[in-house]
Amino acid sequence: MLVSLSPTLSLTTMIKIINTSLIILTCFFCFAYTSSTKKQQEIIVYGSDGCHYCIDTKIFLNKNNISFTYYDVDFNKDKEQEMLSKLSNAKIPIDSFQLPVIDKNGTIFTNGSNFIAFLKKLLE
Repeated sequence: MLVSLSPTLSLTTMIKIINTSLIILTCFFCFAYTSSTKKQQEIIVYGSDGCHYCIDTKIFLNKNNISFTYYDVDFNKDKEQEMLSKLSNAKIPIDSFQLPVIDKNGTIFTNGSNFIAFLKKLLE
């Protein structure tokens, strides 16, 4: 937005234009700084819509403004196989794991006996 500062503009109008410009610049620099310093996290949640821990995990991530991709492994058999492969590669026994299964930037973990500790691990 180009504004010509002519003598017909009042002092109040000029101050408003300057303040608005400063706010826009501040927002731009804050966004640029945050984007360059904040490591992008990729979280994949493998779960089931019939699993209360899975539902609670999705609610927790949404409330904490953490973006994630969710796959319901009851209906998406390709993603179920992907999850089982990741569990196997992470040396997590596939005969005793609990949903949800999390892939956080390549680190695989599941809900264990302490759901609160599991949720805290999502924030790390």
